[in-house]
Amino acid sequence: MKYKESELIINADGSIFHLHVKPEQLADRIILVGDPGRVELVASHFDHRECDISNREFHTITGSYQGKRITVISTGIGCDNIDIVMNEIDALANIDFDTHDDRPVSRQLNIVRIGTCGGLQPDTPTGTFICSEISVGFDGLLNFYAGRDAVCDLALEQALVAHLGWKGNICIPHPYVVHADEKLVERIAGHDMMRGVTISCGGFYGPQGRSIRIPLADPEQNNKVESFSHEGRRITNYEMESSAIAGLSRLMHHHATTVCMVVANRWAGKATPNYQGKIDSLIQVVLDRI
Repeated sequence: MKYKESELIINADGSIFHLHVKPEQLADRIILVGDPGRVELVASHFDHRECDISNREFHTITGSYQGKRITVISTGIGCDNIDIVMNEIDALANIDFDTHDDRPVSRQLNIVRIGTCGGLQPDTPTGTFICSEISVGFDGLLNFYAGRDAVCDLALEQALVAHLGWKGNICIPHPYVVHADEKLVERIAGHDMMRGVTISCGGFYGPQGRSIRIPLADPEQNNKVESFSHEGRRITNYEMESSAIAGLSRLMHHHATTVCMVVANRWAGKATPNYQGKIDSLIQVVLDRI
């Protein structure tokens, strides 16, 4: 199909609107990070760099690591930014920018987000690496796209809504639940990472049950989240991007998962703000396995 210029915005130099990346600059293996500064940390392991592009919070470096061509992109914080990044990397991979039409052969990307998170269980202390086998979106993003039910675990959704007491509450976006790509989870998580159920929230404070100066609408939210169980699965952690990556990847037919290091354990009330050294070890693991 032909895409209107107003829908697929291409810059004068042939790059995509927000990322400023050109189709030939995108690798099939992609690492997403939130912090623009972390792009340089990932790329410091590369053997060779092809390009280094920055625009707003989006910093992109494509290079090679042990013979693998990899692109690392910073997304900034939140599922709203993931909506931009996922749609633009999919366009770079699958749309001919000269004709504004789909390429005849679709290209599937392998996408891994590396980030930080808050642990929600006694067995998710700070420093734990969690691979998101399932992601739960409290952000509502996927509800704006056709086909969301076909890629979601509706039974888990319904069980969670009932447990939280959210049924019929029109003030809260309906959660969506998406499984990560199984083969990619196997490869990235290996035998040494926890495999978890991750909630992506639309904010860092109230949506994650933090109350600083404004009272929460439901002060028991975190207790409910921590006590939830469905078919033997518990919710392991909070972060802010994995659900949109998992859901949009499923709809776009890409392979994706998220891996995070726990920097705060909400159950224990403990946090480790100086985590930069250990996050590099997680980066190294992902580079080796992607």
